[in-house]
Amino acid sequence: MKKKSSILVNTLVLFAVTFIAVLALAVVNQITREPIAQAEANARAEVYRLVYPDAENFSDIENSESLIENSAQLLTDAGYDGCFINDALAVTDKNDAVTGYVIAATSPNGYGGDLQVALGITLDSKITGFNIVSNSETAGLGSKCTEPAFTSQFAGKPAELLEYTKTGASADNEIDAISGATITTNAATEAADAAITFYLEKLCKDVKTVGNADYSTNPKGE
Repeated sequence: MKKKSSILVNTLVLFAVTFIAVLALAVVNQITREPIAQAEANARAEVYRLVYPDAENFSDIENSESLIENSAQLLTDAGYDGCFINDALAVTDKNDAVTGYVIAATSPNGYGGDLQVALGITLDSKITGFNIVSNSETAGLGSKCTEPAFTSQFAGKPAELLEYTKTGASADNEIDAISGATITTNAATEAADAAITFYLEKLCKDVKTVGNADYSTNPKGE
């Protein structure tokens, strides 16, 4: 009888300790969730402002999650199988009028795996900037995709499907390949083309925004 009572007490103690631990974890999670989300949003904003320097603010796009989810088949049909859209935001001026878009997209075909890019596009279909968001490319070779010598080529290009060349870009839609890193160049260009395809097929219409996205208390970083 004493043994059963001891087991019961130990069980109740274990239950109480577990309950308190779970409750404490929930409280900590609730406290840290908002600061973490804001930090992530601000990190995204830093990248997005690099590709759209004239952005006054960013706004969420109505039904953006649905648009992104439904773009998978669109990209597959366009020849970008395995590519996907990570994010899409409207760029707005001080009067909350849409002036363009920022789109992030990923190609799975980098030398080291997934390679994510972001680019800005104006309403008159000009690329305002391009940046590598994340990559696992080889140091000193594919990693050069993050350097201005490569990324700066995209700004000013028309928002039409891009190609890379090893013999020197001579057309508006051509990008100079990174020497010795053709696979990386292909992945970066492919991800950019996936974003452009999404823009042309999903955003070149009457897109509604849903308020300014809270990406920074200091929009232009001043």
